[in-house]
Amino acid sequence: MIAAIAGAGLTATVVGHAAPALAPVVPAIGKVLPVVLRQDGTEGVALTFDDGPHPQGTPAVLEALREAGAVATFFLAGEQVVRRPALAAEIVAAGHRVELHCYRHRNQLRLTPGQLLADAERARAAIEEASGQAIADYRPPYGIFSAAGLRAVRNRGWRPVLWSQWGRDWDRRATPGSIARRASARARAGDILLLHDADYYSAPGSWVRTAAALPIILEELEARGLKSMLLRRGAATTVH
Repeated sequence: MIAAIAGAGLTATVVGHAAPALAPVVPAIGKVLPVVLRQDGTEGVALTFDDGPHPQGTPAVLEALREAGAVATFFLAGEQVVRRPALAAEIVAAGHRVELHCYRHRNQLRLTPGQLLADAERARAAIEEASGQAIADYRPPYGIFSAAGLRAVRNRGWRPVLWSQWGRDWDRRATPGSIARRASARARAGDILLLHDADYYSAPGSWVRTAAALPIILEELEARGLKSMLLRRGAATTVH
């Protein structure tokens, strides 16, 4: 009996630790967590890109955004910013926003809160130094929060941000057409859309397909009266 109770307690602890990790794929869980999934009350869609900066992918995405007169928010990996600080500065100079993704791209469930914050602080310092812009938002690698990690991020004063639509552009089977369909088919005002401008942590060459899909996505959004917008900061942003 004691062993059974101990086992049940351990199971509950593990489930509680890992439960937030399901937020990106189980909307019901995401809606009850203190994370940003959407920007309700807005008329546009917030385009976001993870994992950069990338020497080819980021410039390709920036050019597509420039041609469409669109804006986006880039969640950067600190180890890539250190390698290419000028690209982080270029993103901001072009009128976009940079935010915090990680330093090393690791699953948060494998990190202690101390390890997570050490990684995030290292990334924050690199991103802010390179871009000249202060960090306000945090999105974890793979979109995975642990319960302790989520608390640590919020206590640090960063908003935890996920997404409501994505293109699954990291998949090796993705095509420009499939990315565009997934990202825009159900998009509506207030959505946060996830894409990637780098292939460091995904299928090789995935950024090529994302860059090809982006003009299609932007055209579809415009045809439906949905403009691209930056993630809003402050109380106006809906936190579920």
